[in-house]
Amino acid sequence: MAEPPSKKIKADMEEKCINTIRILSADTVEKAKSGHPGAPMGCAPMAYSLFCKFMNYNPKNPSWYNRDRFVLSNGHGCALLYSMLHLTGYARPTLDDLKNFRQLDSVTAGHPENILLDGIEVSTGPLGQGISNGVGLALAETHLAAQFNTPDHKIVDNYTYVICGDGCLQEGVSCEASSLAGHWKLGKLIVLYDDNNIQIDGSTDLAFTEDVGKRYESYGWQVLTVENGNTDFDAIEKAIIEARACTDKPTMIKVKTWIGFGSSKENTAKVHGSPLGADDIKKAKERFGFNPEESFVVPEDVKSAMLSCAEKGAETEEKWNKLFEEYKSANPEKAAEFERRMQGKLPEGWESALPSFTPADGAIASRNSSGKVLNALADTIPDLVGGSADLSPSNKTEIKSSHDYQHDSTDGRYLRYGVREHAMSAICNGMAAYGGIIPYCATFLNFAGYALGAIRLSALSDFQVWYVMTHDSIGLGEDGPTHQPIGMLLSCRSIPNFYVFRPADANEVAGSYKAALNLRKSPSLFALSRQNLPCLAGSSIDAVQKGAYQVVPAESPKLVLCGTGSEVSILVDAAEELNKAGITTAVVSMPCWELFDKQPIEYKQSVFPEGAAVLSLEAGSTEGWSKYSHYQLGLTTFGKSAPYKQLYEYFGLTAENVVAKGKGLVAHFENKAVPWLMDNFSF
Repeated sequence: MAEPPSKKIKADMEEKCINTIRILSADTVEKAKSGHPGAPMGCAPMAYSLFCKFMNYNPKNPSWYNRDRFVLSNGHGCALLYSMLHLTGYARPTLDDLKNFRQLDSVTAGHPENILLDGIEVSTGPLGQGISNGVGLALAETHLAAQFNTPDHKIVDNYTYVICGDGCLQEGVSCEASSLAGHWKLGKLIVLYDDNNIQIDGSTDLAFTEDVGKRYESYGWQVLTVENGNTDFDAIEKAIIEARACTDKPTMIKVKTWIGFGSSKENTAKVHGSPLGADDIKKAKERFGFNPEESFVVPEDVKSAMLSCAEKGAETEEKWNKLFEEYKSANPEKAAEFERRMQGKLPEGWESALPSFTPADGAIASRNSSGKVLNALADTIPDLVGGSADLSPSNKTEIKSSHDYQHDSTDGRYLRYGVREHAMSAICNGMAAYGGIIPYCATFLNFAGYALGAIRLSALSDFQVWYVMTHDSIGLGEDGPTHQPIGMLLSCRSIPNFYVFRPADANEVAGSYKAALNLRKSPSLFALSRQNLPCLAGSSIDAVQKGAYQVVPAESPKLVLCGTGSEVSILVDAAEELNKAGITTAVVSMPCWELFDKQPIEYKQSVFPEGAAVLSLEAGSTEGWSKYSHYQLGLTTFGKSAPYKQLYEYFGLTAENVVAKGKGLVAHFENKAVPWLMDNFSF
């Protein structure tokens, strides 16, 4: 099924089709008066070769499971991708959509967004992310093939194609991911590198003089070269054929092009990041045989030829559908499981796998209880595939019922990423984009900083990726301020559509995983402790689903103590002393700000009742807590290197200090109204 379509557009039509792609892309940018025409004009022969000679896809059913995956890693050249989707028969973008490029609420955004258009597998634009996502897409194919294929039925059998530019290969994330792709021997990953020697500042000689080919050979890739990617269409085709024949290595094809080919500004930085201009685009149209006075014109013979690619794709899918019916008859249980996973459904009754805990279980570090919950779920949900950035013993993320994914054991569900946090996260995005997998990855919370570029794209792309981040505060102790995350929680909480969980005990850990599983279009982060945490009498799995709740309830409290994670048990101890002192005190555990913020106002007001002063405690930055509390205890400096109990004492994160500050806060409001922070105005 991975064979390319058998029919081809006649050779005498190829140049006309390619030049139409060039001019349509240039028109798209020109109409917007914004964008990047150079890459589409230079890369048009590559895109044409892939979409019209090699790729299996069906615009009438863009989500067909066994389609080849295409990634435009240099996403600034998205006019090329939009032109290809239009010309090959996708319902959108229409010609009007191309004319509306980069405008408000247009599906043709300034960089490709997977949530806006079918045919866009991943959101690209931040350079290096797309090629790294491509590694994840290719990895997912090998894993699901190992899980579901039989000797008689290869139902998972597709290629991943990537077009990238110089900037993608300069970014560190692509280096990390490409190294892993070579290690994993991902033979169905084929990258076409637009080797045009131009970037925004000018020639790449200004800052990029390494031998890219030798670098990729050292990663374990096959490297091929096309000397003339502007007009030697046969050479591009031959290189892709050779790439497909190499099954034990990913392939990079260095395609030497002129950026903006056909423009009077070709082969210069002037054509990189701005429209050609009215005069230049007319000259380009004359050069390629188009009417210089017309725009957005697709000749009928080109339209017919390009749409034939879609017809070939439909025929290929129909063959696959027949194969899958045979597979279903021979392997009904495997077929049902494959369909469940690719449809994004969870197994029936998965909730029953969640373990629960009581105070009798003693104190458990939340990273340890996370390992227990994660393994319980992994035994029930085979979709879970994860790994760690060389911190598996610390992160507690290994799947005990499976084994490592390696090139000779691609059915394994545990990935060894090495110290590559950024690539790890970007690869997870690729796996999530492929479908059938819920990927997770792990490191220390502080090192999420290495991965924030990819984490942000998880959220923007609606990908259900889990970030298991341990050593979540100064509680990690002796490793000191280089490892202690002070502002990282705030950074992550500021990302839209990203759910940050900091559970207070083992039950809240289980509740956090339950909530994250139900967030099918959102990534989640679990901030987990190194130090042991007691199992609280009032905690529960279900309470976590609302983001915050009174773990120690009180009727008409004068004071509410609110916190997350390892600090909640400190607040429970403080509340006991405050209640003894005659100050009615409730304790709120707030494992997830984002879930709480989505609750009805009535629920929020029941958690933080009118008339109660609120004190918050978290072993991180105090920023952000003012929307929930009147007084914030936390850190406003970096941490220190010492045993964690000494650090909590040093920074005042103790029950004794909470009691003192709580009494002071109540006294402050003794003769004045307490501002009710939950009585907020909103439309």
